Amino acid sequence: MATAKKPAATKTAAKKPAAKKPVVAKKAAPAKKAAPAKKAAPAKKVAAKKPAAKKVAAKKPAARKPNAAFMKPVTPSAVLAAVIGATPAPRTEVTKKVWDYIKKFKLQNEANKRMIDADEKLKAVFGGKKQVSMFEMTKLISAHLK
Repeated sequence: MATAKKPAATKTAAKKPAAKKPVVAKKAAPAKKAAPAKKAAPAKKVAAKKPAAKKVAAKKPAARKPNAAFMKPVTPSAVLAAVIGATPAPRTEVTKKVWDYIKKFKLQNEANKRMIDADEKLKAVFGGKKQVSMFEMTKLISAHLK
């Protein structure tokens, strides 16, 4: 019954008085008390939604700061250096360089793109595994960073 009354509240103002006149004539006191409560409730809901939308909009322009732990240069092991180079780089760059290597030599499995087929260099990084998932790959790479 509450859902049936909500669409009536959203109709134009010309239709509202026409619908209320018969209701007022049948039930004078209870209808008047119930009608103001109905008008106040939608107004509160609309007012509550507008500030919430502003809060979300205010949060979006705020720029994210990169985590210092990700930006700290790390030194790759000799095994990983064969793939990405020996220069110290942030963890984010290490991951990018490994993906560049994978794409360059087309080591991503064609049937299941989440799986990486290792060549000889990557097999050493992956601990001798021939195939690893992209999620497991980051764990295995982090073991080669100091």
